[in-house]
Parts: sequence; C-alpha cells; structure tokens
Amino acid sequence: MKITRLQGLVTLTSLGFALAAGATHAALPAPTPEAQQAAAKKKADADAQAAKEKEQLGASMEKVAGYWRERASSSGWQTHPPVAVAAAQAGQSGTPQSSKPPEATQQPPIRSEKAGTAPPSRDVKPDNPISVRETGPNTK
Repeated sequence: MKITRLQGLVTLTSLGFALAAGATHAALPAPTPEAQQAAAKKKADADAQAAKEKEQLGASMEKVAGYWRERASSSGWQTHPPVAVAAAQAGQSGTPQSSKPPEATQQPPIRSEKAGTAPPSRDVKPDNPISVRETGPNTK
C-alpha cells in the first residue's frame, strides 16, 4: 500500500490536533498558599492603583471643565450648571446599581411604521394618493 502526500499530510495534521487537544485537557496543579497570597496582594495593589488613577482622572476632568466654563463665560457662550455625576452610585462594574432585577425593568414601547405602532412619516409618505412609483416612466 502506497501512502500519498495528501494522506500523509492529513495523518500528521490529525495527529497534531490530537496532541494539542490532549495537552489542553491536562490539569494544572492547585496554587500553593504563597502563590494565592501573592495573587491576592497583586490584585489589591492593582485595585489601589486603579482607584488612584480614577481619582486623578476625575480631578483632571474637573480642571478641564472648570477652564472651559471660565473661558465660555468670558467669551459670551451660554453655559448650563454642572450636572451631578451618578458615578458615586455606580457599582464596581461601572453600571448603576438598580433595586430591581434586570428583567423587571420596563422597556419603552417600540414605535415602528412597519409594525403599525407609529403614524406614517409625513416627509416620506406625501398626502398625495398617487405615489411616485405609479407616475414613473415604466408605468402603464
């Protein structure tokens, strides 16, 4: 029996995939207590650094906004009072915390001409009963 080049390539490829699949199923040893402590310390340091950078970013943004408001008032631009940011109420993920579960929050109704839940647009559908298609050059 003679093995062709394609059969050899297919065999080697399937063998490679089998070895790779076996390597991915190998279990890693459990981390030692020292490794767990080191990981916890590293996470705490990263959290502290992130909090520090967040404070610096907030201060920088307030400085830029203050400069802009000062310049806007001297240039005669209309400004509005600053809005309180809801970041203090936000959770760690950056999304505001809600007392209701996500499925309990009510979505606004969808308005669609196609579904018939919205009136036709006046700029798209003129009051003229004869549409543009009926008056085109290819009509009877």
